[in-house]
Amino acid sequence: MATYGKKASDKVEAAMHERKHGTLKSGGSGKKVTSRKQAIAIGLSEARKEGGKVPTKKGAAKKTARKSAAKRSPS
Repeated sequence: MATYGKKASDKVEAAMHERKHGTLKSGGSGKKVTSRKQAIAIGLSEARKEGGKVPTKKGAAKKTARKSAAKRSPS
């Protein structure tokens, strides 16, 4: 079974295309994105926002696991 959906693939491809042409900008500062990894992250983030089949971020999964563990332990 595929981990990523078609929408994720399309968004990453579009982000990589924009990066190659120098038109991809980061969200916060608006600086030009030159990193390949950052372009992939932006594409996956856009796909995630539009409801595409993209796994959750690893940091988000750790955070929720920590919260649920804290609720279970009566300290």
